Amino acid sequence: MIGIQPVKQMKKSYLLGLILGATILTARADIIPTLSSTTPTGSNFTWNYNSNLTVDQQVNTGNFFTIYDFGNFVSGSNIQPTGWTFSSSLVGINPSLVTPADNGAVLNLTWTYTGSTPITTIGSLGTFSVVANTNQLGSSDFASAATRSGGPNAGTEVDNVGVVSVPVPEMSALFPILSVCGAGLLSLVPSLLRRRATAS
Repeated sequence: MIGIQPVKQMKKSYLLGLILGATILTARADIIPTLSSTTPTGSNFTWNYNSNLTVDQQVNTGNFFTIYDFGNFVSGSNIQPTGWTFSSSLVGINPSLVTPADNGAVLNLTWTYTGSTPITTIGSLGTFSVVANTNQLGSSDFASAATRSGGPNAGTEVDNVGVVSVPVPEMSALFPILSVCGAGLLSLVPSLLRRRATAS
């Protein structure tokens, strides 16, 4: 009887481990961009992102990933692998199944696959780059849309969202916030002066 209890506990732990492992395996993402380096380019810096495709996914025409709130970058400095098209906008482009954080006053970067042949190789999709005037790290959301490659739901969209490194916002991007704060502080000045006059 003494040896039975530990065996039961081991079986229970083993089953819990299997369930946890299955949960982790089913919680897969799809296209994941990661900042790989920032390299000096004259007085600016090239921000290089390595994007990876994970298991059970493929990239079809129209699939994409967006890095939100990247901020200002040098127009025309984008570099991407063959078959990918770059675009930038203040809002989106968003996958349909997730809701990333997106500041409508700060530029986003989007790379869309426009090639005709699906990408089915798991691993690196290549390096995606733009040039910015700083190498100071901040963080923001990314989101992507890919396509499930197998199983009963093959061909359906798989979206994900996560956090990625981006440049620290420039002061120009902070001016609207600072001006609102400044206006609020200025509105308090008359009240403070009246209180001071009353106290004296």
